[in-house]
Amino acid sequence: MRFVIAFGVVSLFADMTYEGMRSISGPYLALLGASGAAVGLIAGVGELLGYVLRLASGSAADRSRLYWPITLIGYVVQMAVVPALALTGGWRTAAVLIILERIGKATRNPPRDVMLSQAGESIGQGWAFGLHEALDQSGAIMGPLLAAFILSIHGDFHAAFAWLLLPAAITVLLVSSVRIRYPSAGRLPSIESPAKVEHAARLSRAFWLYAVGAGLVAFGFADYALIAYHYAVSKVMPSSSVAVLYACAMGAGGLGSLLGGRSYDRFGLKVLLPATFIIAAYAPLVFLGGFSLALIGTVLWGVGIGVHETVMSAAIAQLVPVLQRGRAYGVFTAIFGICWFAGSVVLGVLYDHSLTATAWVAALAQLLGIMPIAMTVAELRAARN
Repeated sequence: MRFVIAFGVVSLFADMTYEGMRSISGPYLALLGASGAAVGLIAGVGELLGYVLRLASGSAADRSRLYWPITLIGYVVQMAVVPALALTGGWRTAAVLIILERIGKATRNPPRDVMLSQAGESIGQGWAFGLHEALDQSGAIMGPLLAAFILSIHGDFHAAFAWLLLPAAITVLLVSSVRIRYPSAGRLPSIESPAKVEHAARLSRAFWLYAVGAGLVAFGFADYALIAYHYAVSKVMPSSSVAVLYACAMGAGGLGSLLGGRSYDRFGLKVLLPATFIIAAYAPLVFLGGFSLALIGTVLWGVGIGVHETVMSAAIAQLVPVLQRGRAYGVFTAIFGICWFAGSVVLGVLYDHSLTATAWVAALAQLLGIMPIAMTVAELRAARN
């Protein structure tokens, strides 16, 4: 529990940094002259690399057992590029830094999640990842609020990015201190036989079914950069309110993480079936509604992110042996990221032509994801019996 909380505090300041940046990146790119399709492409490429590269990171961590060094490298890269946006003046340069931030996150997430899953063996996987995600989301509230506050005072995106240097520096100091305090985290049992290696390397049918379902859900999740771009272009709300609304979404995501984690430990993966059905309503509300409906839709979007990220991490720990957990996190999130990339590109292109098509394609993709998730639940039930 102490390790989970310690890493949760690290994630709080990390999220304060990069979610503060992400909350205003859409309007910033629009100010610099990027189109809706460009914003969707930038967000999609970032998410693609941010998830696909986890396959390499997770596999490298499993092979080398260097869980801590790989985690530290990822945090340093991610925290360095965010405040560097204060020095940019063109949307292409900003796009490179936004994508690099995702690469840093890709590097550190799989080995970190393996270490958290070890703690989850004792306190419950859902609770471990739910508690961590809730602390993570607390930072995701503070960062956008900080960005919005700086924007309201200075009216300058560069000043907002520069202020994010403070939580970025704190993040690096904190994660270094956790490494010193818990040096044994990530130490796994030695592999005893070739049979054990072969068994650990297998990924079950339930794993692949769940990956398909989660991929469809990811396809339907519009990146917040596109949502914020929509709010700015359609004049639904001013830029400073967009960041505040993002903070509200992250707060809802934190609550969703706690409830989703506890529910997962009690009921298992089937908690995603009704949750996904409700969350799919976010897209029509966001893209087709006025301020009030957009507020509800953005909160649903945040709840969906929190629930799926928590249950996703907890479920992989249940579906995969510990010896191959880093690889499994990498494979799963690579699939998730490819689907998110495809969805971001498709939704970005659709946005430039039809808001209605954008909304309903996103919602339909998430509703289609319910079927393979239900099949996963059935597979797990059959395995228990």
